[in-house]
Amino acid sequence: MASTLVVGASGVVGRAVVEALLLQRPPSPPSTTPRSDTFSSIEPTTAAIHHRVFALARRPPADLTTAGAVPVATDLAASDAADVAAALAAAGLTAPPDLVVIAAWLRCASEAENVRVNARMVRNLLAAVRALSGDGSDSAPPTSSRPRHVALVTGLKHYLGPFEAYGKGSLPDTPFRESQGRLDGVENFYYAQEDELFAAAARDGFTWSVHRPHTIVGEAVGNAMNMGTTLAVYAILCKETGAPFRFPGSAVQWRSLTDMTDAAVLAKHVLWAAATPAAANQAFNIVNGDVFRWSWMWARIAGWFGVEPAPFDEDTAPVTLESQLGPDGPLADAANIWRGIAQRYSLAESDIHRLVSPWHTDADLGRPVEVVTDMSKSRRLGFVRYSPTDDSFFGLFERLRTHKIIP
Repeated sequence: MASTLVVGASGVVGRAVVEALLLQRPPSPPSTTPRSDTFSSIEPTTAAIHHRVFALARRPPADLTTAGAVPVATDLAASDAADVAAALAAAGLTAPPDLVVIAAWLRCASEAENVRVNARMVRNLLAAVRALSGDGSDSAPPTSSRPRHVALVTGLKHYLGPFEAYGKGSLPDTPFRESQGRLDGVENFYYAQEDELFAAAARDGFTWSVHRPHTIVGEAVGNAMNMGTTLAVYAILCKETGAPFRFPGSAVQWRSLTDMTDAAVLAKHVLWAAATPAAANQAFNIVNGDVFRWSWMWARIAGWFGVEPAPFDEDTAPVTLESQLGPDGPLADAANIWRGIAQRYSLAESDIHRLVSPWHTDADLGRPVEVVTDMSKSRRLGFVRYSPTDDSFFGLFERLRTHKIIP
């Protein structure tokens, strides 16, 4: 029976991939156990049908387990390869899966630590998958005892640089294209993750793909980088308190063209690459397919929540979300305000810190450079999925409301 292992299943990307896989599967016999209705409508488009979906995370989401995913609870950052292999075997994965999707990373205090920790996580994971074959030799396992394909999700920091030098220095021209190489002279944990993937593929004989999304719009609670949910909570706080709904970014981002990535589009892209022979051993950008300016999008988001967008002053420094939520900001009491909103509307999450990631939103919207991404490589090979980014935001907001994350 074919299987897929999704690593990072509690995150925005991993959750979307698990949902897409579960919705691909043939209908199951009627069950007396209620199934989760938390999925977005993602119709199957790839040829491969995956009968078992293993969802690996420190805390695999219960709703995905209810819907049919097999939970694998393990902490990659605190585990060696033997620990990970034991967790996979305990979950019932006794042979290498057909497809492995790696959508997990850990943010550390420095880029040097990001490189060390995140490279080790990928290395240990792929060693654990290899161990499931029962072959301890250095030669490549037989085809029947190795993954067919491994997909790694990274992002545009491949072109923009790591957090410590984000959007600074000598950057490639936009639109970013896959033919543009790595940045010189900087440590970047995306490069370290890729190197571990390439080494394991050369050793074990599987094909691979690397997926580079822009800022991702999708649902997950407790995620380190989640602009969509962050902006939703910010808009609700502004509506609740009367604080101005200010764009927290730079003048460059306000007026320049840009793009984003819907998590559902990214999930389809991962599965498309895994099922498309011409996409094997390739890196791909993946964005929605439209472009917009934040000067337009900000009013669209404000309108959805029924708040008035504050005028943007291009001559002043960005009014960051971290400063607005900080001790001297207009939303300094945001945690208590949100707790009250959650109680009033019986929301599922009262801890605002599990919903917002102001540091990430500030970093993306505060960039001093234009960020536009080219999709020609995927289009030429047949991937035509598209989503208007305002629809991606509005779809996320509807999901958050349906799942009682926002009122």
